[in-house]
Amino acid sequence: MESPQSLSEADRRHVALWAADCAERVLGLFESEAPTDDRPRDAIARARAFGRGELETADEIRRRFVAGRAAKSAESPAAVAAARAAAQASGVAHMGAHALGAAAYAAKAAGLAAPDRPDALDDEVAWQLGRMDERTRSALRKLPMVGEDSAGPLGPGLLASGTLGSVIRDIQSALAGAR
Repeated sequence: MESPQSLSEADRRHVALWAADCAERVLGLFESEAPTDDRPRDAIARARAFGRGELETADEIRRRFVAGRAAKSAESPAAVAAARAAAQASGVAHMGAHALGAAAYAAKAAGLAAPDRPDALDDEVAWQLGRMDERTRSALRKLPMVGEDSAGPLGPGLLASGTLGSVIRDIQSALAGAR
């Protein structure tokens, strides 16, 4: 039985493109610290290729952890969050809920990179919401609310707590209000 966090393959392919856009916005934070580590950039490119239907789901599921390991190449919390945003984007092939993880890590990275701008995180979330088309909104509305379903990344764990949980709750609230 599939998790409600999976989404259909068609929905995963579509939201992978949005997740890649979110992750790419903060990729420079990682690359400035680890310019020779191309794993996050590759993960974003693969998420886009998956979204376009050029890569198979099974192959991408096997590769989904590669970009996450790149976080160890970074030192600053912003760069680590940027690498994790790319990893979450690549994980969309496995489970659609990772799209919200990509957005949350990207927003966290943006906020951490600009400690003198308290609105940086909120500005990034606003950009992410503005970047969604109706098909992305519709697909993401199918996901359970963060923290309510334990069968995936939105369960009561890392994505449901702290800054990441707050960002995902904000996105899901905005999606619920935009019906």
